[in-house]
Amino acid sequence: MIVQVLTTPGCSNCLVLERMLEQLGVKYDVIDVTEKPEYLEKYPIFMAPGLVIDGKLEFTGIPKKTDLEKKFS
Repeated sequence: MIVQVLTTPGCSNCLVLERMLEQLGVKYDVIDVTEKPEYLEKYPIFMAPGLVIDGKLEFTGIPKKTDLEKKFS
């Protein structure tokens, strides 16, 4: 499973999502969309963070913990 967190500089919500993933034991890559704008073309997020799982944008913003747990259970 490939998990990516789409972030922007200074995004406090992104840090919250990263902590949630760490608590679930999920390994992920952090992608700064200001450095890699091609990700915005592929995943048009209007709010950071974006959570991409196996090439599919699953969440934007901070998901509910129960919804996140369902994706990884």
